Amino acid sequence: MIRKILIANRGEIAVRVMRSCYEMGIKSVAVYSEADRTARHTLYADEAYCIGLAASKDSYLNIEKIIQVAKENQVDAIHPGYGFLSENADFARRCKEENIIFIGPQAETMEAMGDKISARIKMIEAGVPVVPGTQKNLKSIEEAISLCKEIGFPIMLKASMGGGGKGMRLIQNESEVEEAYTMAKSEALSSFGDDTVYLEKFVEEPHHIEFQILGDKHGNVIHLCERECSVQRRNQKIVEESPSPFMNDTLREEMGQKAVAAAKAVNYEGAGTIEFLVDKNHNYYFLEMNTRLQVEHPITEEVLGIDLVKEQIKVADGQKLHLAQSDIKQRGHAIECRICAEDTELNFRPSPGIIRQLTEPNGIGVRVDSYVYEGYEIPIYYDPMIGKLIVWATTRKYAIERMRRVLNEYKITGIKTNINYLRYVIDTSDFTKGKYNTGFIPKNSKRLLKGVTSHSEEEENIAMIATYIDYLMNLEENTSQLDADARPISRWREFGLHKGVLRI
Repeated sequence: MIRKILIANRGEIAVRVMRSCYEMGIKSVAVYSEADRTARHTLYADEAYCIGLAASKDSYLNIEKIIQVAKENQVDAIHPGYGFLSENADFARRCKEENIIFIGPQAETMEAMGDKISARIKMIEAGVPVVPGTQKNLKSIEEAISLCKEIGFPIMLKASMGGGGKGMRLIQNESEVEEAYTMAKSEALSSFGDDTVYLEKFVEEPHHIEFQILGDKHGNVIHLCERECSVQRRNQKIVEESPSPFMNDTLREEMGQKAVAAAKAVNYEGAGTIEFLVDKNHNYYFLEMNTRLQVEHPITEEVLGIDLVKEQIKVADGQKLHLAQSDIKQRGHAIECRICAEDTELNFRPSPGIIRQLTEPNGIGVRVDSYVYEGYEIPIYYDPMIGKLIVWATTRKYAIERMRRVLNEYKITGIKTNINYLRYVIDTSDFTKGKYNTGFIPKNSKRLLKGVTSHSEEEENIAMIATYIDYLMNLEENTSQLDADARPISRWREFGLHKGVLRI
């Protein structure tokens, strides 16, 4: 049995995995960089060990150091979270060599599906529809131009080892091919150490729909329904929901079957995701497979009542799936917003710094997966996402109403965040009506940014400061009163904060 797990990650996902470990009676081991000595995952774990300097290459990407810590502390298994080494076949292979269970698929599966060209070929063989395009590495600009003309513009140029929008370029006409080819290869090499690129026909007005899948070591595979992930900025997801307002039961069943077929084609073990592009006519195409837990996995957990991390651990421990496809029924509706430390008024520039005040929302159907706390300094070295806000309700309408409320309750000072931006996303007509696709952000960008700049968070921050000053002054007056029951007069009017108007 797995009794002790090292989490080879940081931030909210490390804390989230540790929480499931705690409930299962499994000891958790944290690893941290010099910049994360006071991070929540370091403090939460049963044991914690420093593995290097702040830079990811010297710590969270240092395979040998992580393996060393695992061996020295008699760890049974390693959970990679997402990002960093989560889809690194060499890491999975090293774990196996040291008789440490890797909580994820086999290295061979990662290699087959991590390379997008290889994945396309596998899916074609499995009968899963793929976007028309190439199945080989582009050798030159001239070849790229020739193939673009053959396939037909617009075209997506993609890095074979890519992810997160890196190494991806949209080409509208022949004049854009050379620059896109050069930039995509350069970005792919710097981000993934591999400059292999290929072409796909650009699917216009698509929905980004992904199916969560779960497989065990005994050949059993099921899907856990879909997530709508079409609210994206620069190919990075911002808001996700489940079920998708675009789907119907017939399409859901058919795509679910294809997702299972895709997973079986590579003998998939553990939790993974099959991503599709679906056009406005409900034609769907395989996009890619993520051989790890997804950032947006909580909304699937909320609508199904399943802890995906616990399922990952059980599968890694050799247990058979205790769920059949007939057991999977969506209930209600869930929405997730990604909370990031970034300045939306300055082109979403990362905003590291010390959190001065933090008020996280709560109530029925509210979940916050986060790793920050008051006084914590967000380092400059890592992804700006600091948490995820998830709501569940019986209907999509009620879930949107709940998300509006909790975004209004969520207060963070000391840093810039995208919370105000997310409020405008949720309130946009296309979103509330469920009539949106991956073009949502470009279509509504002016309105979204105008809303952010015209309603700055500075007003809210000043109001909270005024509230705190009022509290301190009331506290001082209370302690000086001879009569313990005496109540001071509120000074809100002195500070000019009355009926929502702030005057200083």
